[in-house]
Amino acid sequence: MIIGVADLNKHFDKLSKVELRAGIEKGISLVQEAAKANCNGFKLSSGELKESVYTSLKSSTDDVVGICYTNKKYAPYVEFGTGPKGQAHHEGISPDIAVAYTQSPWWIPEGSGGNEIDKETADFYHMPRYTHHLDGYLEYEKTFRYTEGQPAMPFMYPALKDNEKEIVRLIGEEIKKQL
Repeated sequence: MIIGVADLNKHFDKLSKVELRAGIEKGISLVQEAAKANCNGFKLSSGELKESVYTSLKSSTDDVVGICYTNKKYAPYVEFGTGPKGQAHHEGISPDIAVAYTQSPWWIPEGSGGNEIDKETADFYHMPRYTHHLDGYLEYEKTFRYTEGQPAMPFMYPALKDNEKEIVRLIGEEIKKQL
C-alpha cells in the first residue's frame, strides 16, 4: 500500500482539467503588444503595419495555440529584409527560417501607385534617380529609383523571443489559479 495515492490522484485529476486558454491568451497578447512596440521605431512609418498586428486562438481537444500575425503583404519584406542589403543585414530574424534574397539590385518606378515608391520615401533612403525619356507619338517620361533592397527590421520574431520567460510565467500563473 502506498500512502497518499488518493491525494496524488486528485491532483492528477485536477491537472488533466486545467484550462490553458486564459494563459495562452495573455501570452499571445504580450507578443502582440511587443510586436506593435517594435514597429514604433520605423522611420517614415504611417502606423499601418503596427495597426495590422492581430492575435487569434485556436483550440482543439489536445491543444491551444496562440497566433500573432499581420495581414500586410509587405510585412515579410520588413521582417526579413530584401536584396543584397537584407542578406548582409538580417540580425534578429528567426534562425528557423531560410530566407532567399535576390542578388541583384533593381529599379522601382517613382509615383503614388501600388507598385511605385513615392518621392519622399525614395529621397529619405537616398535612392539614386533616373528619368527615362521616350520620344515618339506621345511624349513619355518616367522616373525610376535604384535600390539594393533594405536591411531586415524584425518586429514579430523578437516580440516572441524576447518575452519567452514572461509568457511561460503568465501561463504558469493561470494554471496555479486553477489548482
